[in-house]
Amino acid sequence: MDFFKSRMLVIQAIFLLTLMIFLGKLFHLQIIEKSYKELASQNVVRRIQLHADRGIIYDRNGKLLVTNDAVYDLYVIPRQVSKQLDTLKFCELLNLDVDFFEKQLMKCFQYSRYRPSLFLKQITTEDFARFQEYLHRFPGFYSELRTIRRYPYKSAMHVLGYVGEVDQNMIANSKYYKSGDFIGINGLEKIYEEELRGTRGSKFIMVDVHNRDKGPFKNGALDTFAISGKDLRISIDITLQMYGELLMQNKKGSIVAIEPATGEILALVSSPTFDPNLLSGRMRGENFKKLSEDTLKPLYNRPIMGFYPPGSTFKPLMALIGLQEKTLSPGSTYSCRPGYHAAGLTIGCRPHPTVMNLSESLQQSCNAYYCHVFRNILDQSKYKNTQESFAVWTEYVNSFGLGQKMGIDIPNEMGGLVPNPDYYNRLYKNQSWKSLTIISLGIGQGELGTTPLQMANMTTAIANQGFYYTPHLVKNIEDLQSEKLEKYRTPHYTKVEQSKFPPVVEGMFQTVEKGTARASRIPGLEACGKTGTAQNPQGEDNSLYISFAPMNNPKIAIAVVVENAGGGSKFAAPIASLMIEKYLNDTISTQRLALEKRMLETDLIHIADEKKELAVRP
Repeated sequence: MDFFKSRMLVIQAIFLLTLMIFLGKLFHLQIIEKSYKELASQNVVRRIQLHADRGIIYDRNGKLLVTNDAVYDLYVIPRQVSKQLDTLKFCELLNLDVDFFEKQLMKCFQYSRYRPSLFLKQITTEDFARFQEYLHRFPGFYSELRTIRRYPYKSAMHVLGYVGEVDQNMIANSKYYKSGDFIGINGLEKIYEEELRGTRGSKFIMVDVHNRDKGPFKNGALDTFAISGKDLRISIDITLQMYGELLMQNKKGSIVAIEPATGEILALVSSPTFDPNLLSGRMRGENFKKLSEDTLKPLYNRPIMGFYPPGSTFKPLMALIGLQEKTLSPGSTYSCRPGYHAAGLTIGCRPHPTVMNLSESLQQSCNAYYCHVFRNILDQSKYKNTQESFAVWTEYVNSFGLGQKMGIDIPNEMGGLVPNPDYYNRLYKNQSWKSLTIISLGIGQGELGTTPLQMANMTTAIANQGFYYTPHLVKNIEDLQSEKLEKYRTPHYTKVEQSKFPPVVEGMFQTVEKGTARASRIPGLEACGKTGTAQNPQGEDNSLYISFAPMNNPKIAIAVVVENAGGGSKFAAPIASLMIEKYLNDTISTQRLALEKRMLETDLIHIADEKKELAVRP
């Protein structure tokens, strides 16, 4: 009996052990090892990600600036790919070489045999239509519809920006983005990414062993809709923007035009520029590399990143500070012999008639006059020393938006430089600097540095006679009251009273009527302006000009910088005047067509290259 009992226990133990092994294997397959479960599920049900269309962007007049084009991403589940797949036919249909096919498929195998991998992205609708007819012959492959950006006007690249595929760092730091998603990289696309991107959805479909769609899974009960992003209406006038880009072709520089009453930017031109479509689609990476290596720096956003001494365009602000500080009156006069001479220092000046008052000093752009104005501000007896008076001067300049980031709604804005007392205390030992030491600031030179955006904003503050709104590009966001836009509704007031502006405005008017900008006068329009010529250590002087029009109730304020172009009256003033005339009159008058032709056809970039080449020839 003991023998049989012992055998029974052994048999029971074997059965129990076999059962435990079976249950353990089953648990491993169903709970721990998900590959078989995924493989079984993917033979029946496939989840297709529904990408949300990004919001559309329109200009101030409702013209379409950015839209979406349909493309297809091709995915593969490597385990399902047939060994008898017709590789040559596959590559022929998609215009691929066999080597690329094999490398790409191997990369997908290495990632996962069971999970979908992106095999080929952004196939055009034309190419995919040809391929789709044969898709059933390539088991393991399926497509997802998505969109890419298209720019109908091929303009305003530095405003609109571009999108790119998210990287692993972006995915790790976000709960929203997944591999293959796109995100705003620059311009408005980046700043308003959250509003533009929309919300993705999902669709579950039944498929057979040949990868053919057999209808919705559970009648679509698990599906979710993709929600498109919000549309933007921006302040840019695309007609004016394109005209500015034409005027600046073959030139380096910037144009910034602002509507004074709102702070809305009408045009923001950075030259050289390029077609924004180059950074959309499958060739984006290759095109970006070429643009990055271009010595003319077309990716560089000059209006908000360029750093220039304002030159004589700074003189209206100097006059306003002198009037506010009561060291200057509308009738003040100073001699010019020619230029300013003090303690062995000479600052030259262009030949001009004798200046009899403040308005004429602007009209003739007298350097000596503004050297006197600057020193009289800093050497006042009411301040205990130069450091104290200069700190007050700095506050005045800062109140016009100079020396700080304006807060425009595109990224990478630079702040410029308005030196303060600490700056010069570090530069000169024992605080040994005086007003004469830094006198070049009075004529917009020296350490002073501004961006074209800041120059345009300063002009806006003068046009409004004492206030400005933060320059911005978005007028409204579809069905949304955004806090991002509220800050652009608040006016900023300068430290100069409104009553001090009229003589300065009159001087800027006379500059256009019979002063340094008279060659850029617009028939029938009362425009105010100020030319500037800023020294450039890397070549010829920069040509600068600020202007607003009409003189009363201004509709546009503008700043133009043309690098290495000489005096402000040569290129910056004509270009600005043409922009103003185009915006206010919608056409260029017959008597100014020759000026327009000269601006359009002048090539300063290749002329400069030819001069360099001649200079190095033996």
